[in-house]
Amino acid sequence: MILSTGNILLVGSILLFVGILAGKASGRFGTPMLLLFLVVGMLFGTDGVGIEFNNFGVTQFVGMVALSIILFSGGMDTTFKDIKPVLKEGIVLATVGVMLTALLTGTFIYFVGGWLGLNVPFPIALLTAAVMSSTDSASVFAILRSKKQGLSQNIRPLLELESGSNDPMAYILTIMLIQIATGADSSAGEVIVTFLKQMGIGAVSGFLLAQLAVRVINHINIGNKSLYSTLLLSLVFFTYSFTDLLDGNGYLAVYIAGIVMGNQKLSYKRTLSTFFDGVTWLFQIVMFLMLGLLVNPHELIDIAPIGLLIGLFMIVVARPVSVLISLLPSRRKFTGKAKAYISWVGLRGAAPILFATYPKLAGIDPDNTIFNIVFFITIISLLVQGTTVSSMAEVLGVGEASPEKGFDIDLPDEIKADLTEVEVEEDNNDGRTLKEITLPEKTLIMMIRREGRYIIPNGSTIIKKGDRLLLISEDEQKEHAGEIKRKGRFALWQHFKDFVKN
Repeated sequence: MILSTGNILLVGSILLFVGILAGKASGRFGTPMLLLFLVVGMLFGTDGVGIEFNNFGVTQFVGMVALSIILFSGGMDTTFKDIKPVLKEGIVLATVGVMLTALLTGTFIYFVGGWLGLNVPFPIALLTAAVMSSTDSASVFAILRSKKQGLSQNIRPLLELESGSNDPMAYILTIMLIQIATGADSSAGEVIVTFLKQMGIGAVSGFLLAQLAVRVINHINIGNKSLYSTLLLSLVFFTYSFTDLLDGNGYLAVYIAGIVMGNQKLSYKRTLSTFFDGVTWLFQIVMFLMLGLLVNPHELIDIAPIGLLIGLFMIVVARPVSVLISLLPSRRKFTGKAKAYISWVGLRGAAPILFATYPKLAGIDPDNTIFNIVFFITIISLLVQGTTVSSMAEVLGVGEASPEKGFDIDLPDEIKADLTEVEVEEDNNDGRTLKEITLPEKTLIMMIRREGRYIIPNGSTIIKKGDRLLLISEDEQKEHAGEIKRKGRFALWQHFKDFVKN
């Protein structure tokens, strides 16, 4: 079956439906959801149901759109206070770590290719390695969040920061090595200038355009709040394309824009976040399904031996060495087991497969060898590493209980009040009821979460150890609520006593 304008919606809807059903079953078998989307695409492809799809150009365009949305959404979900303690380490992993991974893996491909009689030129070996040198943000975000894996030593924010910010580095290396492989006249100095230009313009453009977007959204009065999501989506695409027009890195720009906007007060922020969560999942599914359709499984058999060798080398040698060297200046911040876990969660996913379309469209990969190798290694990574995210955390002793889900409540912007969540960590030995406790002025306890149940409190309610409280206070009083929140982790009840009227 050949995809056409007449059947693309029918085939697409069936693929989405089957993909979502497969994703639902992934939790039962401990398989990464995104891997199953790839498998569904392969099953419906040429070697399966028989859908013929080999348009690398369309796939690259859809992947570019999808990756822009995924990176922006990941940035919006990133709290700056969480990544601040590991900001330096994340940046080093996203830059130096990617370059080291590409260099080590490229050297390995060159020598193994010679040993197997493939005679791979060194620039092509480096290009193949560069394509898959970054960890995949879609895979890391999806797996860590779906498994609700708690991690000690700030490992989780580091992994999410690294995976969200290292795709731009892999993209730049891929583009520069394509130029070298195609014989483009460029000196080492020009390569360095291109790199600095891409990263510098990308970072500055992302920050400035995010600030502009915040002001536009907060001050424009559309009337229909549903249109704010469409407005923000257009601003994301504008950020990517305008940065690319300036010869900057669009992927870096949208990720930084997401972080900046996610950490500022934004009108209808809850609505925007919900919209982008849905759109992100849609594009992740579409991208993985298209990449699955694009590959011919029978072609993977020929490259399986070298693909397996490269995949194991990346998991066992290249990733661990690059992590150890990158984190060497911060050796006191992470234990050896923490570094081992960071090395293990070096998942490959859609981004490397997407970047593998660039050599194909540049005429460097006419027989799909690079594309198939990258696809095969992605499957290996998701199978070996993706299925063991939680178990490896327990083996290495870096896992911990996932933070209990809060109230997940937000107030409309027109309500000038602040919501604060605190957890009671001391017993109420006095047995005082809520009416006997004096809170700061214009501050109320709206709701209590106790052992999975939600309680609407009244004057006779007794607060107990382990209760999670949702406080509401007017804007001018929210510093008092913040004071309670800061002390709540240690002695919330003692702080309440300071307000008890004698």
